[in-house]
Amino acid sequence: MTDASDQTTIPELPRVGAVPSASGRLRTCPEDFQVDEVLGFEPDGEGEHALLHVRKRNTNTDWLARQLAKHAGVRAADVSYSGQKDRAAVTTQWFSVHLPGRPDPDWSALASDDVEFLHIGRHARKLRRGSHRANRFVITVRELEGDAAGLEPVLQRIAADGVPNYFGEQRFGRGGGNLERAEALFAGKLKRVDRQQRSMYISAARSHLFNAVLARRVTDGVWNRAVDGDMMMLDGSQSVFAVETVDADIERRVREMDIHPTGPMWGRGTNPATGACRALEDDVLAPWSTLRDGLEHVGLKQERRALRLPVAGLSWEFPDAGSLRLCFTLPRGAFATVVLREVVDYRV
Repeated sequence: MTDASDQTTIPELPRVGAVPSASGRLRTCPEDFQVDEVLGFEPDGEGEHALLHVRKRNTNTDWLARQLAKHAGVRAADVSYSGQKDRAAVTTQWFSVHLPGRPDPDWSALASDDVEFLHIGRHARKLRRGSHRANRFVITVRELEGDAAGLEPVLQRIAADGVPNYFGEQRFGRGGGNLERAEALFAGKLKRVDRQQRSMYISAARSHLFNAVLARRVTDGVWNRAVDGDMMMLDGSQSVFAVETVDADIERRVREMDIHPTGPMWGRGTNPATGACRALEDDVLAPWSTLRDGLEHVGLKQERRALRLPVAGLSWEFPDAGSLRLCFTLPRGAFATVVLREVVDYRV
């Protein structure tokens, strides 16, 4: 039997509802995609790390981190940030620069039309990946065509029930290229790859397996329902617990968005799901032995990710007959495009 991971085309992921009744264009300009990083804590005002709150426009996060390091005269490893932010956007995010026993350089020398320093302070600890709490989005879809009135019930459903917590297409690169390279990496065919690229390819493989399980549960109508043997995650945390048999209390907590069913983030160890949940996951992932073995070989451990993504503070307006503007907040690690795909058939 041919391993399905040899077939690297990224499949179309099923939606909860029907094909959107309207289409439109995303990112006609950077201002149409705005993201504000919610740090979740206050800088303590002293310490070895300069903490910089930056607004950037049409600017790559890694590129800006390198510019900060060069300007401060430190190693690239001494500059860190919590989350990678879109380039073709207007975003605010935090950076930390390790400056033990040294004063801050003149950060304003790096300011430009595309880079603005909103706040500069000191902090005792390095800013680590995933240390922020959430991201706020303001997204405008232009050239809106079709039945705009039909969007209202879809948006109301999303506000109440959330959306499938897929990994967005940007995780897989153009044409699924990151997944192809992951296969080559696991097969030993990709020899020269830097640390950042390697991490991207491994993440693509892991994300693909999660998406495959979630897609099956969307198709089966149980992406937002508990099934026997599920591993449930407490809302707003990474805490999980097993549910051998679904009872009325579990069903109530799921309806109230207090807990969410989860899917596998593949790695070493035993899949903790049991019963019907485990049977479903085993069936979906059986053809993907190359990716599963590769993820185990690189040392990742079994983890879980919520299948359902709550969309906090969702509001919408139609600034004109041809535009839709959405505002919402997502927890870190979630993709705004998986919200958009349920609303409109967008193109970039």
